[in-house]
Amino acid sequence: MFARLLSHPGVREHLELRGRFGFLAFHGGSLERGTDDIAAAAAARSASSYYAVVQPPEFRWHLPSKRVDPACSERLTAFLDHVDVAVAVHGYGRAGLFTTILLGGRHRPLATHLASMLRSRVGHYEVRDDLDTIPGDLRGLHQDNPVNRPRHGGVQLELPPRVRGMGPYWQGWPKDRPNPHTEALIDALAEAARSWDPTRETAATSQ
Repeated sequence: MFARLLSHPGVREHLELRGRFGFLAFHGGSLERGTDDIAAAAAARSASSYYAVVQPPEFRWHLPSKRVDPACSERLTAFLDHVDVAVAVHGYGRAGLFTTILLGGRHRPLATHLASMLRSRVGHYEVRDDLDTIPGDLRGLHQDNPVNRPRHGGVQLELPPRVRGMGPYWQGWPKDRPNPHTEALIDALAEAARSWDPTRETAATSQ
């Protein structure tokens, strides 16, 4: 199924190999809007690696993360072989959680590190890194999820619409100016990547 998605007209893959810390957004473009831009900016500011799948306007195919198979993509394989840890940027919207940022994935020490940085830099949002407080379908723990495939695993970052610059909260905000919430988020992610201590890179066990 991932091969079919990549072969669809207008679907694009992006790969930039830099540091051993990586950001990826394989539900980017029109599907989970803003996620590829956020991942790309955080990667650029921290000299991290970057991979994304960007869907074109008027096309939205949500392929479950566990179906995003690196065997179907040389670029994704190269990314996963290159990085030690990764943060997958996703978007979601759910009643009661519109100002809640979720940190799933198997690398729990990295999730704790990210949560600390987000809480200190991104106001107006609740940050959850306790898996028991994250909805089961948003925890990102499946072994075939690309974010868990790097040699030390990774973190699934789920972002509500507002922090991605979407929704009525930003009505009237100039389109040519970045909104402060998204800018603070990108800065927090970049600083988390720069300050991550590789000696803490321990793959978390399955929950």
